[in-house]
Amino acid sequence: MNNTITIAIDAMGGDNSPNKVIEGISLHSKSSNNVKYKVYGNLNLIKPLIKKYNLSYDKVDLIHTDKLVEGEDSALSAAKRGKDTSLWLALESLKKNETDAMVSAGNTGALFLISKLNLQMIENIDKPALSALWPSKKGMNVVLDLGANIDCSVKNLVDFSIMGSALLKALFPMETPKVALLNIGSEELKGNTMIKETYQFLNDNKYSLFDFKGYIEGNHLMDGNVNVIVADGFTGNIALKTAEGTSNFIITELKKAFTSSLIGKISSIINFSNLKNFKKKLDPRLYNGAILLGLDKPVIKSHGSTDSIGFANSLKVCEKTIRGNLIDQIKKNIR
Repeated sequence: MNNTITIAIDAMGGDNSPNKVIEGISLHSKSSNNVKYKVYGNLNLIKPLIKKYNLSYDKVDLIHTDKLVEGEDSALSAAKRGKDTSLWLALESLKKNETDAMVSAGNTGALFLISKLNLQMIENIDKPALSALWPSKKGMNVVLDLGANIDCSVKNLVDFSIMGSALLKALFPMETPKVALLNIGSEELKGNTMIKETYQFLNDNKYSLFDFKGYIEGNHLMDGNVNVIVADGFTGNIALKTAEGTSNFIITELKKAFTSSLIGKISSIINFSNLKNFKKKLDPRLYNGAILLGLDKPVIKSHGSTDSIGFANSLKVCEKTIRGNLIDQIKKNIR
């Protein structure tokens, strides 16, 4: 049985591309079997990198285009650049069933719009949601929406609960999804009308895919008592940026504390192993790869400023969503 998958890759999006993209492919290919990569971008820049990182042409199919979506483009101007940009061509290959999933570290707004122009929504889902992985004390959380939809309805949040749970099952098959709504309090009467109505609906309608656990407050996101956290895009994006900022602050301050004095340097040597594990736990590269859920094909957004390790992880997330039958899981549970 042939279980080879093919990932379409926009090689020109994000900082330090295509270098980080090709190096990321090289890193991912060393830890994965039966994966091929269809790479779209400027071959004058890409071919020397294929050689530099010892990538086999048996695994990589290169498609040349010297046109790309710029980071400062608006979503509309990116779409108007035409159908021969690396981003558009990669998504079009997904539309034509030439590839199984698509990854880009480029312009987020452009990726959303061009994805919706090329791909269909899953039946009965009104809006896509941007979802990502966050670490917790007990493993990993799926969090959504992280900014695709500022305004949401009760139905949208219910759909997000289903899609987030399907994603968790695709990535971690042994886990039971436990859903909670991000809110300003844990009491049933807290929050605005929309979130209270969503609570009531999920509490009254049992789903075989997940267990509904009620509300969760921002200070308990990392506790690990739930693993699928649902919010509208406005709230979710603020939570994401706050968590990222806090993580960067802690790492920066720890570096200062352990390098600013002799005692600090000695302490860092003594606690080297613990510090290394702590830094790894907070390293955003290891959780890179946000999934645009709701489309009928997997589309993965890699962080624009990540490096090759982060890009390789987005490819790993991409591979898991395909092998875990993410889209089929969502279709089966949407009603």
